[in-house]
Amino acid sequence: MLMKTKKYRYTGKDFDIKTAPTKVKDSADDLKKIKKKIKKNVKSIKNAQKMMYARRHYGVLVVFQAMDAAGKDSMISHIFAGVNPVGFKVANFKQPTGRELRHDYLWRINRELPMRGDIGVFNRSYYEDVLVSRVHPALILQSNIPGIESVHDVNNKFFDSRYEDIRQYESYLTRNGYLIVKFFLHVSKEEQKKRFLARIDTPEKNWKFSAADIRERQYWDDYQKAYEKAINATATKENPWYVIPADDKWYSRLIVSDILTKKINSLPLAYPEVSPEQEMSLLQARKELIAEDKRLGINY
Repeated sequence: MLMKTKKYRYTGKDFDIKTAPTKVKDSADDLKKIKKKIKKNVKSIKNAQKMMYARRHYGVLVVFQAMDAAGKDSMISHIFAGVNPVGFKVANFKQPTGRELRHDYLWRINRELPMRGDIGVFNRSYYEDVLVSRVHPALILQSNIPGIESVHDVNNKFFDSRYEDIRQYESYLTRNGYLIVKFFLHVSKEEQKKRFLARIDTPEKNWKFSAADIRERQYWDDYQKAYEKAINATATKENPWYVIPADDKWYSRLIVSDILTKKINSLPLAYPEVSPEQEMSLLQARKELIAEDKRLGINY
C-alpha cells in the first residue's frame, strides 16, 4: 500500500523552506520493510514504462533539484534500477558551454527531453537558471541577453520573467503528452556536513568531493531563499513541486518511489490493441513458423 504523500506536495505560494522538514519523524518501518516497498514500486514503474514505450502517447520527465550531497545520484540509481535503458535516459546539466550560452537558456533542455514513450530524468535542470544564477547573478552576464548590461539588471523583474517562462514551458510540455514530476530533495545543513566529511574520510568516496562544494556551502542561506522563491513561483496544480525530506536516504527513496508510482500509474496506459487484420497476420505468421519446423522434423 502506498503512503500518503500529499503533505510533500506544493501547488501554490505556501512553501516555507524553514518549516519544511528534512527528516521524517513518524517512520516506524525498519530498513528491511522500506527496501521491500521500494522494490515493489520499482517493479511497478518498470511495468508502466513498458506500456508507455509500446504506445508512445506519453512521456515522463522527472526533475531532481537539491543542494550538494542530498542524494540525487543514488536516488536515481535505486528508483530506476529496473527500467529498460532503451526507454530511459538521464541528463545532467552543469555549467553551460560556450555554444549553449549563445542560445536561449532552454535550448539545451529541449535537446535532452525524453521522447514520448520514454522516462527522462533531469539531474539538475532548467531550474539551475533561477537558482545558481540567483545566488551568482554575474553568471547571467555571460549569456549576452539584450538589456542585461550589469548585475543590477539581474533583478526581481528578470527572475519573475524566468519563472513565467518555466510555468509556460511546463504547461506546453503537459499539453503535448508529458507528465512532469518535480522533486526538491531537502537536506539539512548538518546532514550535508556529515556527508561531505564522509566523502573526505572514506577513500572510495574521495572522488565525489570537490572544493567547489565547500565554496557553495558558504552561500547556504542564499540558496535556501532561491529555492523557496523558485518553488513558490513555479508550483502549480498542473505541475506541483514535491519537497522530500532527504536526511534519511532510504526513506526519501521510499517517498519518491511512491509518488512516481502514483503519478505514472495515473496515466491511461495500456498496450496497443491488435486489429482484426493484425490478428490474421499473426495467425499466418504462426502457421508459417510451425510449417517450417515440420519441414525440419521438429515436433512440439
